[in-house]
Amino acid sequence: MKKILITGKSSYVGKSLEKWLGKYPDKYSVTSISLRADSWKEKKFSGYDVVFHVAGIAHIKETKENADLYYKVNRDLTYEVARKAKNEGVKQFIFLSSMSVYGIESGVINRKSPLNPKSNYGKSKLQAEELIKPLQNEKFKVAIVRPPMIYGKGCKGNYVRLAKFALITPVFPDIDNKRSMIYIDNLSEFVKFLIDNYNSGTFFPQNSEYVRTSEFVKSIAEMHEKKIWLTRLFNPLLRLLKSSTLNKVFGDLVYEKGMSEYEIPYFICDFYSSISMTERGK
Repeated sequence: MKKILITGKSSYVGKSLEKWLGKYPDKYSVTSISLRADSWKEKKFSGYDVVFHVAGIAHIKETKENADLYYKVNRDLTYEVARKAKNEGVKQFIFLSSMSVYGIESGVINRKSPLNPKSNYGKSKLQAEELIKPLQNEKFKVAIVRPPMIYGKGCKGNYVRLAKFALITPVFPDIDNKRSMIYIDNLSEFVKFLIDNYNSGTFFPQNSEYVRTSEFVKSIAEMHEKKIWLTRLFNPLLRLLKSSTLNKVFGDLVYEKGMSEYEIPYFICDFYSSISMTERGK
């Protein structure tokens, strides 16, 4: 039986993984702890095989006032936890990083794409990666996971905003864009794969299909028996408008598919089923 410690007790991804591994009580023993107070420093990491580090700052508006918080939590705390894990004999440290380390709002990311984060969130995640990589040796494996947008029942962030919009709008622009996303169960299965094999390196899991924003919104509406008319009437205007928000919604942002192919099929849910599970819980 593998013993796994999840650092970030209230994390959506952490709680989801704990639930996912709970289906295999003979294979995994999972403990979650909070890092919000310093009491975690007194906890013994010895005896755990894997630390899955998901504690971090995300989904809050960046300001000058909270800039330092990103680096204290996403960078410094990550390094402190990883160093403690190594010193106390943990075999593998898995760090939940982000696609934000590339710093682009649209385009295709491949293995040679430059790392040039623009936000404090992206910068702090990349700096954490750079600090923990040198800790790796034969006895201590470091795995860095850079997922695209994560969604699923109870998630936060962009999915929630799009879902709310899908339920109130009768019309939505029909634009042929592509987005990389990953459903939470697919991500949990992927992390299980990393744990099972003590993998090290940098990983880019995503759904097997790219997602078109208009189909995404339409699928959410359909789950609630709402009708949306997809139209191309607004497309010329949207192309003229230069907006970061519009780019995030209607631009292309994908990982090259070959980056996300691994030894096991971790695609538990296809796109339509994942929307059904998220919206209906079934």
